[in-house]
Amino acid sequence: MPASRVIVFTDTTGNLKAAGEPRSASTGCGWRDVKTLLREAGLRPTQQRLALGWMLFSKGDRHLTAEMLFEEAIKAKVPVSLATIYNTLHLFTDVGLLRQVAVDGSKTYFDTNVSQHHHFFIENENDLVDIPHSEVVVGKTPTPPEGYEVARVDIVVRLRRKQR
Repeated sequence: MPASRVIVFTDTTGNLKAAGEPRSASTGCGWRDVKTLLREAGLRPTQQRLALGWMLFSKGDRHLTAEMLFEEAIKAKVPVSLATIYNTLHLFTDVGLLRQVAVDGSKTYFDTNVSQHHHFFIENENDLVDIPHSEVVVGKTPTPPEGYEVARVDIVVRLRRKQR
């Protein structure tokens, strides 16, 4: 992101935060902030991208599947197909606006918190909860094959309610 331009988000208490700063769960951004966010990421702010971006980023940090976002779009009367939702989520991930979290082979979540952190997955509730990076200690990562480097380490800790 160029140093001369700063994207500013406003949280629910009116506090301003620059892009790149960790955002709390209550932090969201307005319509104009989404437009700037898309432009800074090199994306053309189409009406569908703006609408989906606002739905994703206006409510602070969250974890959504494509189907969950599609349901929100239907309720908000945003005319968009599920294929467009998938394409937009993958595009936003490619440019660093979202983080993809694969829970198992059939369930993928998109995380609006792109900072370094891990997740609890609550199995029976299909819900993800952030784990701060400092709470997880990884002993030794394997040496990658020649010509590769470790991009990041994702840890998903599966939880279930205690059996009584």
